[in-house]
Amino acid sequence: MNRAFLWLVFFVLIIAILGFQRITFDSKYELKPYHFSNISSFPTMPLPEEQITVEGAMLGRYLFYDSILSRDYSMSCSSCHHQSNAFSDVRMKSVGVNGDTLERNSMALFNLAWYPRFFWDGRASSIEDQVLFPVNAHNELGLGWEKAVSRLNQNSFYREKFKILFGDHEIDSIMVTNVMGQFLRTLISADSKYDRVLQKKDSFYEDELAGFILMNEQNKGNCLHCHPTDSQRLGTNLEFTNNGLQNAKFIDEYQDLGLYNVTSRPQDIGKFKVPSLRNIALTAPYMHDGSFKTLEEVLDFYSEGVHPSLNIDHRMAFQNTGGVHLNDREKEQIIAFLNTLTDSTFITNEAFSNPFKN
Repeated sequence: MNRAFLWLVFFVLIIAILGFQRITFDSKYELKPYHFSNISSFPTMPLPEEQITVEGAMLGRYLFYDSILSRDYSMSCSSCHHQSNAFSDVRMKSVGVNGDTLERNSMALFNLAWYPRFFWDGRASSIEDQVLFPVNAHNELGLGWEKAVSRLNQNSFYREKFKILFGDHEIDSIMVTNVMGQFLRTLISADSKYDRVLQKKDSFYEDELAGFILMNEQNKGNCLHCHPTDSQRLGTNLEFTNNGLQNAKFIDEYQDLGLYNVTSRPQDIGKFKVPSLRNIALTAPYMHDGSFKTLEEVLDFYSEGVHPSLNIDHRMAFQNTGGVHLNDREKEQIIAFLNTLTDSTFITNEAFSNPFKN
């Protein structure tokens, strides 16, 4: 074999390698990182290792509003999470694909990046885990992930969208939960009157300020332990608690054991996730079972209706007297403050709305 032939082979190999690298490089898309604004008074946002991109969040948004993930194409995630209600459900208890009424009210979806666990009973430890449940649940979307990814792989629109993000690979449930998790992390609510007051861009009216003070007085509203509004702006302590809603002094008297169903720990009996007070005027009905239709009913409960039940939170300081005993005027003032937590820009933000209607 002469030297000229060896050099020819060498150059062919070099060209082939460079050509392969060029083709591989050209086949990748430039994805735009999603930029989150800096929110003062919020804890540092925990973010996943994988980068959140504009394209990923947009794809998750499509899937959130698409009925392709339900068994009979009749429902989507947005069926139980309405933007106009801060992505909560106006029904006492949500209804699944086969018309079955679920056990609990659907929680609002915003500021999820800060939560360590999800659902009323904490069964999911990440946003992505949270996405997995409804598709598999027979009484929710009821499709199952095997059929769900099969549908997506047969859909040219989604094949092309997923290819941009993940390359020429078959779509799987991990990819789906990844992009839906990206979208859900963008649902940030931080532009209410309450926020503007803290930023010194606005000021409370007299009743709003009185309500704020009442909520944070331990001998009055005593709300600050579970729903902090004086120290940080999430409106929740991110914990699980038993607030005395269920009149149960023994475990077999509980209609819903809450967190205990997940952990099997006796100290978790009757505990449920503490929801945020943000957008609270938009997210009725209230409590895990949707038992209260109005904020007035909620305040009546905390004022006079608390049950000193098994495992009730020790921070419910007035549990043995039925509640904190607010008068009508104090309740009005607290509701005036709660209304300042409504973020109208969040519920009208087109970046979060149904993309199929745009």
